[in-house]
Amino acid sequence: MSETHISSAAFADTKPHYHILDGLRGIAAITVVCFHLFESFATSHLDQVINHGYLAVDFFFILSGFVVGYACDDRWKTLKTGDFIKRRIIRLQPMVVLGALIGGGMFYFQGCPVWDVTQVTIAALLVATLLNALLIPVPVGSEVRGLGEMYPLNGPSWSLFFEYIGNLLYVLLLRKLSTRVLAVWVAIAGCGLATFAICGPYGDICAGYAWTGTEFTGGSLRLLFSFSAGLLLSRVFQPVRVRGAFWWCSLSVIVLLSVPRIGGAEHLWMNGLYETICFTVCFPLIVFLGASGKTTDKYTVRVCKFLGDISYPLYMVHYPFIYLYYAWVKNEELTFGQSLPGAIALVVGSILLSYACLKWYDEPVRNYLTKRFLRKGKA
Repeated sequence: MSETHISSAAFADTKPHYHILDGLRGIAAITVVCFHLFESFATSHLDQVINHGYLAVDFFFILSGFVVGYACDDRWKTLKTGDFIKRRIIRLQPMVVLGALIGGGMFYFQGCPVWDVTQVTIAALLVATLLNALLIPVPVGSEVRGLGEMYPLNGPSWSLFFEYIGNLLYVLLLRKLSTRVLAVWVAIAGCGLATFAICGPYGDICAGYAWTGTEFTGGSLRLLFSFSAGLLLSRVFQPVRVRGAFWWCSLSVIVLLSVPRIGGAEHLWMNGLYETICFTVCFPLIVFLGASGKTTDKYTVRVCKFLGDISYPLYMVHYPFIYLYYAWVKNEELTFGQSLPGAIALVVGSILLSYACLKWYDEPVRNYLTKRFLRKGKA
């Protein structure tokens, strides 16, 4: 496959590339945008439309573990720890910085009854922007929006915080574990996350965005299981023949992330059980089938490449516009029907913006940093 068909989302590597996994990452990212959109009309997780969109983070973690393991597990005789860490920073950090700058630039336009932006000084906003750009969590009680987020200017940055932890954990520990020991690790982490989902206070695993005990515990368990499970899958993976893998897997991702809340407030454990099945069985199976499938026509290749290209930029730039949309809906007391043109504009505009950011910012910056700080290869 020519270089023009390699997604920008690819991990630096010379091995054959999993185009379908890129496409699935993009499908999940678009679903996340839609999930966040409907937060403007939900009173809680119980009545959220596209109810399980937050599980996309667990899907992303599994994909990340799989791709990192596939790309690097057999290369540590020549791959240096410092180079690995630099490659991951070059791959991830530019969009973290841009997302923080967009969030900071739009902050004063997002005022609504839920958060009062007029009380935030420019100095406080600049500090918050710097912390977000450096991916440093805001201390509890001092964040500018007042919702308890680790990254109040661009909420999804919390998962990048855990992504970095996963990469450090991989380079320092997980890569050194035998497959058998890693399987035990995954089983223990899976039991912990399942317990949080089924027996925890939420009846779900929508946790990790805040710097509190329960939130941080939930986010840590999500990372520890899903990233490690992806790594384990990369070690034991043996492809099977699958026809139409991208389309079937894409449909599965959309359906699993959109299923309504199960069990209601009376039976929280039922929803937790559903999510446990998703992250322990369904998501690893989708990654397995996606990695097994082949893109046999130019149309599917182009779709997967485009979706893979926009997946990470889309995830990192859309949320400041969600804050803006949320404020508009609350200030004008709009129904979803009344705000539908704005919702469509947000989704389409975010996709177009993410592609522009990729071509005019992310790729040029990564190419520069690669030439500047790495001896060879691409980030």
